[in-house]
Amino acid sequence: MSHDRREAGFKRRTRVEEARSTLLAAAEAHGRTETVPLSAADGRVLAEPIDAPVPVPGYDRAAMDGYAVRAADTFGASDRSPAVLRAVPLGDGSVGPDEAARVHTGSALPDGADAVVTIEQVETVGDDVETFDAVARGENVGPVGEDVAEGQRLYDAGETLRPSDLGLCRSVGLDAVTVYEPPTVAVIPTGEELVESDPDAGEVIETNGLTVSRLVRRWGGEARYRDVVTDDETALAAAIKADLDADVIVTTGGSSVGERDLLPEVVDELGSVLVHGVALKPGHPVCLGRVDDTPVVSLPGYPVACIVNAVQFLRPVQKRVGGTDAGPIPTTRARLSRKIASEPGTRTFARVTLSRESASEDAADSGGPTHVATPTRASGSGVLSSVALADGWVVVPESQEGFDADAVVDVERWEVTE
Repeated sequence: MSHDRREAGFKRRTRVEEARSTLLAAAEAHGRTETVPLSAADGRVLAEPIDAPVPVPGYDRAAMDGYAVRAADTFGASDRSPAVLRAVPLGDGSVGPDEAARVHTGSALPDGADAVVTIEQVETVGDDVETFDAVARGENVGPVGEDVAEGQRLYDAGETLRPSDLGLCRSVGLDAVTVYEPPTVAVIPTGEELVESDPDAGEVIETNGLTVSRLVRRWGGEARYRDVVTDDETALAAAIKADLDADVIVTTGGSSVGERDLLPEVVDELGSVLVHGVALKPGHPVCLGRVDDTPVVSLPGYPVACIVNAVQFLRPVQKRVGGTDAGPIPTTRARLSRKIASEPGTRTFARVTLSRESASEDAADSGGPTHVATPTRASGSGVLSSVALADGWVVVPESQEGFDADAVVDVERWEVTE
């Protein structure tokens, strides 16, 4: 990076979608897989599809408490003229003509039976069962494969497993699944002013690396949280080269165009800079590149800008190398308590706190917002508390000059566990 380029600043800022697409085009799934027991598969990404090896249920079963019967034997039954059937033990395993067997919800339907009369529609008289309801064939019966058909596609490769998915896999007889190994992300904080504790004047406690490494874990990766690297080209290059076996390298600090912002030049010398400068606020001086086959995300040093860019760029590229795509961030519909201003042509991430509307139940019934979003008073990209104490952020698109008070907006809850 030349001195002239540093002084010129960012003449062109890439739109967020274009920058993200450029980065993702330079990333591929690492392809490493492992087989893990279902108990360890929550949150893991499937490396191959799952088809049901057996149907669920594997037998016709009673869907209600009552008596298993042959539907034809109940023809014409009514309150005034019940069908009289002989009660037989379920243990006999079959129901013959004019017979009925007591069953419970989930019981296997005995051979010969093709329907269930609910317990409310029968009376027992000695060894007989009086049936007051004429049932059709298959009534109150859960057939084979009602829940899952044999051979049914349950999940495609690339899907992230949830607890309910593990239960479904167990129900079809699986006890293990093949998943991608968690992607490894090297997190390298940079800056000669950073210290671990007890800062003197002009020094700052390192927080970005800690925050980003925990986000990596929350997004399903394994973080290598490295020691601080000073603002020196040789030291920065050595740190990046030492972690080229990682699936993604992320650095914090030194990504702008000042005299001590050396990372874009280092990345360009080792590999290539794909994007430098993105039209978002806070945090436009993000740098996206690649060294060998490893994506490199250089995040700004201001804490809020670092977090915003981590969510916008590190999260999707980490998901991509881990074998899946980043899904949408959970949102909460809310009404703005006051105006949010933004710069046209720049995507703005305005931090907000959420509180419940006083009439939230009425709002929910009418399909309206149930929360009020209040922009944080402190909005600078270096004010960590503005994001740490917020509940999320409102994204103002490039085409708008903010939102007026009382506007209904979506609040992205980016820290909600995925």
